Amino acid sequence: MSIPKGHLPCLPEQPDRPDCSECLDRPDRPEEACGVFGVYAPDEDVARLTYFGLHALQHRGQESAGIAVGDGETVTVTKNLGLVSRVFTESDLDSLTGDIALGHTRYSTTGTSTSWENAQPHLSAIGDQVIALAHNGNLVNTSELRDSLRGNGVRLRSTTDSEVIATLIGHFTQRHNHIREGIRDTMKLIRGAYSVALITEEALYAFRDPYGVRPLVLGELPLGGWVVSSETCGLDIVGARFLRDLSPGEMVKISADGLEAEQSVPAEKPSLCIFEFIYFARPDSVLHDCTLYEARRRMGAALAEDAPVEADLVIGVPDSGVPAAAGFAQASGIPFGEGLVKNRYIGRTFISPTQYIRQQGIRLKLNPLRHVIAGKRLVVVDDSIVRGNTSRKLVELLRDAGAAEVHMRITSPPVRWPCFFGIDTDSQEQLIASAMSVEEIREHIGADSLAFLRLEDVVAATGSSVSDFCMACFDGEYPVEIPESVRRGKLSLESCG
Repeated sequence: MSIPKGHLPCLPEQPDRPDCSECLDRPDRPEEACGVFGVYAPDEDVARLTYFGLHALQHRGQESAGIAVGDGETVTVTKNLGLVSRVFTESDLDSLTGDIALGHTRYSTTGTSTSWENAQPHLSAIGDQVIALAHNGNLVNTSELRDSLRGNGVRLRSTTDSEVIATLIGHFTQRHNHIREGIRDTMKLIRGAYSVALITEEALYAFRDPYGVRPLVLGELPLGGWVVSSETCGLDIVGARFLRDLSPGEMVKISADGLEAEQSVPAEKPSLCIFEFIYFARPDSVLHDCTLYEARRRMGAALAEDAPVEADLVIGVPDSGVPAAAGFAQASGIPFGEGLVKNRYIGRTFISPTQYIRQQGIRLKLNPLRHVIAGKRLVVVDDSIVRGNTSRKLVELLRDAGAAEVHMRITSPPVRWPCFFGIDTDSQEQLIASAMSVEEIREHIGADSLAFLRLEDVVAATGSSVSDFCMACFDGEYPVEIPESVRRGKLSLESCG
């Protein structure tokens, strides 16, 4: 692959991402995707609309947040490390005036999480024009593209694939003198998962990869204007009416001329990430005409049928395990209760815990209700077990609080394969189910029993079909071909062949 030579903006180089010691403390579930929110609404306070949209999408990324605004003449961005509420002040929002806004909450899957340059929206110049870009997903040919850009004399200032996308769009836009042509040519070149929103000083663009791995929805404001969001909960918070999902391979442009849509690249096999249903999306969001709450409730009910157990109380691990626990309780006839309280204000903090606090592990986020669970045989419903560390601490926590028995029920199959499309599941050797049987995992985490939901039951709970999803973390069938150099970074040598 080569990129046609031409003028490209020159930016200062940054070193590659360093190794991160924090991986030892990662939670026992796939870590979040990113959140994207864009709005075109003349005569509205677009920065504040975006601020609230990002609050609704905060669960998708807590490492950094940013808002960019186009005012007809230029694009201005405010971004920083931290939660949405920490990054923006009233004066920040007052200064971000215009007709178009773009926001992003980030969880890093490429590029270090502690670099301001890697926070989004990413600001870039195309000749005299300024653009801002926000991306949810992960490209699998980033290294190849970066090498080609360097060969064309480009110096990249961040370590993200989002900057690569913005730089390619800039190159092709200058070549064609039309930004839609630039986006179209870029979509033909990049491979992997991407749901992207981009603003110029006058227009909002949004486009989605041909497999539709990451979600992106379109809504309309009641007094006029348009919204794009990673989830429908982002539409709800600003009062926008859900219109439809962006189709795989589709691009939309929203400007004073209205909404224009085109199929920029041919759609491939639909491959929405199944973990959006299991864990990532908020329970009040809607995917495939199904609320996530209802899908998770059905998963819990299916677990009760597949893996019954004699117990006194069903509890869910907040938050995604709670709807499933309600479904399990309803189907089994075992009472449902709240046995764990979540500390909702911990988030991702820049204050390092002491070694003692670090050793407490899960207590930072969950606290047991001792008077509820003491002496009880518990069914504990959670969404996944990835590394096994947090599940083991959870079982210990419940036993210390007096639980007589702890039966773990998981609303996903065992995660045996890593993700290459924007979900941080580490290398295959760090996935406990890639090396252990279910019984060995049960023994490792110290539960009295353990059962995972069958893949066919997960799909049935969504109301869709197997052909609609990427389920590679369970079956190893990746919808996009993974380059060998990338595969070897996460898969075992035996798996790479």
